[in-house]
Amino acid sequence: MTKSLRVALWAAVLSCLGANTALAANGVLNPGDYIGFTFFTGYMAMFAASVFFFFERGRVADKWKTSLLISGLITMIAAVHYFYMRGVWLDTGTSPTQFRYIDWTLTVPLMCVEFYMLLRPAGASSAMMWRLIASSVLMLVAGYMGEAVQPQSNVMWGVISTIGWAGIIYEIFMGEGKKVAAASGNAVIQSAFKQLSMFALIGWAIYPIGYMLLPGNLLSGMGIPPSNMDLIYNIGDAVNKIGFGLVVYAMAIKDTK
Repeated sequence: MTKSLRVALWAAVLSCLGANTALAANGVLNPGDYIGFTFFTGYMAMFAASVFFFFERGRVADKWKTSLLISGLITMIAAVHYFYMRGVWLDTGTSPTQFRYIDWTLTVPLMCVEFYMLLRPAGASSAMMWRLIASSVLMLVAGYMGEAVQPQSNVMWGVISTIGWAGIIYEIFMGEGKKVAAASGNAVIQSAFKQLSMFALIGWAIYPIGYMLLPGNLLSGMGIPPSNMDLIYNIGDAVNKIGFGLVVYAMAIKDTK
């Protein structure tokens, strides 16, 4: 990709983020409603991914069937919530914050379980899994408090939420996760673990960006309407959840062969 093309793409993204979208409030997807568009595409993409993961379970070794099942559950749970979230958006033109956090509260801990399932054959402990789950719950509960319950204190809750995210990052980059992966001696597992770790480090960073657009937070003065947080979250969900599952699927297929 040339430099000029990259600049043009970034300009288009920033234009979309800064523009006033044609908000829906009548149950109809209006032209120019980028956010409503991503609700629909996200719903269908994650539903299709679930069907794919469920059907592909038959192609992998028994030790990876549960991992593929969890991948399918993650995208299926998200698809169901996106079905309701796109309804809230079309009917009211407001952010479906409650549905979104219910979705994350179910799917993010399951994504943490995927780390454990990946490393379990190499000797990962269940204690590692519970530490990851606890960190993810702290991250999500604090985020919900700052976004929906006490928005006037969103900076404080954002700091607490970041502590939960940091706990996940520590576990997979410096804690038991990294040590078990390194000692596994399985190049396929090591590669998959590295890719999933990058999702947690880089892919999940899109959510704090959306959170910091809240009024009074660090990015609130950038001229990006807070309603466009949903655009950021929708794109992040589709990339992270489907991508996460595809990494697990590719690993399971390679290890089985």
